[in-house]
Amino acid sequence: MGSPTAPVQEGDLLAGKYRVEKILGQGGMGVVVAAQHVALNQRVAMKFLLNSALENQESVGRFLREARAAVQIKSEHVARVSDVGTLENGAPYMVMEYLQGQDLSQVLAARGPLAVSEAADFVIQACDAIAEAHKLGIVHRDLKPANLFMTARPDGAAMIKVLDFGISKAIGENHGNSGAVTATGMIFGSPLYMSPEQMKSAKDVDHRTDIWALGVITFELLTRTELFVADTLAGIVARIVAEPPTPLRSLRPDAPVELEVLIQRCLEKNRELRLADIAELAVGLLPFAPSHCRPIVERIVKVVKGAGASISLMPPPHPTMQFGGQTNAAWGTTNSGAKKKSSAAPLFIILGALVFLGLAGGGVFLATRGKEPEKKAATEQPEKPVEEANAKKPEKTTEPEKTAEPEKTAEPSLL
Repeated sequence: MGSPTAPVQEGDLLAGKYRVEKILGQGGMGVVVAAQHVALNQRVAMKFLLNSALENQESVGRFLREARAAVQIKSEHVARVSDVGTLENGAPYMVMEYLQGQDLSQVLAARGPLAVSEAADFVIQACDAIAEAHKLGIVHRDLKPANLFMTARPDGAAMIKVLDFGISKAIGENHGNSGAVTATGMIFGSPLYMSPEQMKSAKDVDHRTDIWALGVITFELLTRTELFVADTLAGIVARIVAEPPTPLRSLRPDAPVELEVLIQRCLEKNRELRLADIAELAVGLLPFAPSHCRPIVERIVKVVKGAGASISLMPPPHPTMQFGGQTNAAWGTTNSGAKKKSSAAPLFIILGALVFLGLAGGGVFLATRGKEPEKKAATEQPEKPVEEANAKKPEKTTEPEKTAEPEKTAEPSLL
């Protein structure tokens, strides 16, 4: 039916083939409608710019970038684009698959914090789309819960679709605006999910800005709390650039320590210390995700690392790393807990060596005792001096019998 201010109404025919059913959403720059392809009898979502936005070259460029990026990415976790064109008024449009469900910001508002396994599942699915985008040299730059849409597969299982590649950037591409905030005050990206480098210069970001955003999203899915909150945009920027992020387990004590460390790795302010690529994030999340996520992670690794790569070849997150422990630019080194655990191994080795030496010593002693009488008989001579000398030897050889040495043969019962 539409509203009095809507640019289209129910029943309007757009581009000569799409019949408008209802308006799904409208913003300052564009509108999305549900429509029916009259020839194919197929329901689709149709997105186009408002007349007022056509004079804004950045808005037109953003719209076209979204269409180009969505067409290139073949992952099932991106909303498919089936058609692009221009309406009668000159406004560009794109036709996408029609999705039923909710975005993750709506899911959080309705349900509260997600279970660890569910959050890991959803972020891994998003990683699948972003891995392919990164492989094509496309950085999303606007990942947030509102751009992760939860729909359902035919079997009812939840499926995540990544939306809105409108401010996506091809690596090496320069869009003319060097800063994240333009002279008109327009922010390219959502401040709460922007990396420190994106805050400083939107043109200089690379794929690691998306890793930062996914770390913030994972934190929010698990806590239903925005990570960097302030009363003003300047306050948000200051917190992101200068303040350490809140530890996950301070708000979600039941979360695994390793998951907390993984999120911290996503949120390194120096991107050189951040996870190297989206595959490392997916592999790090896999231990906390449902089993059906493994094929997705395997595909992500192959997309990012190459066809011959596998999960087993990826550097895994350190299983004993504790939050706040010493880490390095890879997956972390050691912590005090790991050192204490490893110190037990040398102790068992030493005890085992002592037991072995004890048994070996006991065996040599018994063998020596068994051969001693033969040696003595063979060396006996009629001469008295020799007999006297031999008579003294048993006194020395019998000394061990007075000790507890033979009792070493009972040591195997202690093993």
